[in-house]
Amino acid sequence: MAANLRDLTMYLVVLIIVSTLGPLQFGFHLAELNAPEDVITCRKTSISSAISSLLSYVKNSSSDVDCIPMTRPQFATVSAIFTIGGLFGALMAGPFTSSRGRWLSMQLTAAFYIVGSLIETLSHSVPVLSTGRFLTGVGAGASTVIVPLYISEIAPPEQRGLFGAFTQISINLGILISQTMGYFLSHDSAWRWILGSGVVVAAAQGFGLLLAPESPKWTASAKGDVAQARRTLQRIRGKNANIDEEVDSWGQGSGRPTSEEESLLHSVEDRMEGLLRRDTSSRSNSPSPSTSSRPHPHKASKPHLGFVQVLKDANTRPAIIAVVGIMFAQQLCGINSIIMYSVSLFRDLLPPSFSSGLLTICISIINLGTTTACSPLPDKFGRKACLLASTIGQGVSSLVLALSIMFGVKILSAIAALFFVAFFAVGLGPVPFILASELVGEEAVGATQSWALGASYIATFLVAFGFPVVNEALNRVLGGAGWVYFIFAGLAAFWALFIVRIVPETKGKANADEVWGRTRRVD
Repeated sequence: MAANLRDLTMYLVVLIIVSTLGPLQFGFHLAELNAPEDVITCRKTSISSAISSLLSYVKNSSSDVDCIPMTRPQFATVSAIFTIGGLFGALMAGPFTSSRGRWLSMQLTAAFYIVGSLIETLSHSVPVLSTGRFLTGVGAGASTVIVPLYISEIAPPEQRGLFGAFTQISINLGILISQTMGYFLSHDSAWRWILGSGVVVAAAQGFGLLLAPESPKWTASAKGDVAQARRTLQRIRGKNANIDEEVDSWGQGSGRPTSEEESLLHSVEDRMEGLLRRDTSSRSNSPSPSTSSRPHPHKASKPHLGFVQVLKDANTRPAIIAVVGIMFAQQLCGINSIIMYSVSLFRDLLPPSFSSGLLTICISIINLGTTTACSPLPDKFGRKACLLASTIGQGVSSLVLALSIMFGVKILSAIAALFFVAFFAVGLGPVPFILASELVGEEAVGATQSWALGASYIATFLVAFGFPVVNEALNRVLGGAGWVYFIFAGLAAFWALFIVRIVPETKGKANADEVWGRTRRVD
């Protein structure tokens, strides 16, 4: 694995970093209101008197009262509207990126992030703050559809699982950055710096994308320009990389130029290499008179399928069922009961001197660390194996957590919760995003991603709003605490069976037809 990573071009690394700034902002904006809630809503002037004193140099006379009075239901609305925007963005992004391309789509997400962050930062009322949250939500939802697609189409085939996990890693990194900033800046008017920093990150994303090319796979399949797509892919991989098999897997022809045309290309590129920094492959010994470097389709491109069409199509319907199922599994195994309610859950399990802000940071670090460490596992053991290990691990952790809370074993409860988060990172965190682009062909991948993210946001709503209500009701009716985690354990068992029966393995498969057994590859 280390040797393979050393073979990656610096250009590819830059593209991965720039593109994952989109999901990073998803995590950032998801958590940006967590720490400063009491300061923003005028309940407190600071979440920590020590931090407030330490950073007193940023305080001025106009910042003594800088908050937006709101009730808890109003704050819940402001927080939840981000998810509504995310659902809207996810549903619209699939068809748009299939028809207009990945590059323009990612630029538009950066624009939504910039405008939304500016409105949030300058807001002084609930409606204005809600508007900003909705717009950043649109950018976030679209990013979580588009970026996994783009990464899967520029990453080397044997490392797509590794780089596909970068979406979840970047989300967790954004959460960690936001929680850390919240711990230090949740006082007086300093909370506006948390919201305003989103403008900086989004601007960096927009400028960075100026260096990025369009997805070569989309260029070949949607525009029919296989030659241009081949040159782009060669530039990404490096001029000595063999890309024949990958180009052939697009099913649009080889895209090789003729000998005469290639000589002309080399002559031009030799003179302009310093300015354009472009690499092209050398294939003068393998002339192909039947092809041309001029843009034209080698094979009629399949028409792109829309949001409803993928459900009606017999070839893509099983993929939609599998993707929607694993997205529901991702949330209904209960991860957000820990991520969103860890402060109240751990209140009696840790020393009172350990602040909830620091606890939140620690959980974010564990989430990020385990996600990063486990990112190579889908490529090594397979997507399905990682999903099963993750689901079963979370189910066992839920069972242990329920029993330890019921019997008051505080240390075991804390350990079980940490294992709960760690097992999520093994498979349920990154793999659903990978599978959503591997279970269908290019003509359906955008709409499939929209189905995936739509299901994810709906399931997130169910857990985010249902967990505290169900937890309180069960504890009141049955007595004690921890009963809700028996439900999560049962759901984990159900989703494990779903994965075994419905979800196919995609590791080592060239295309969706091979994944579903419609064709077999002859090596």
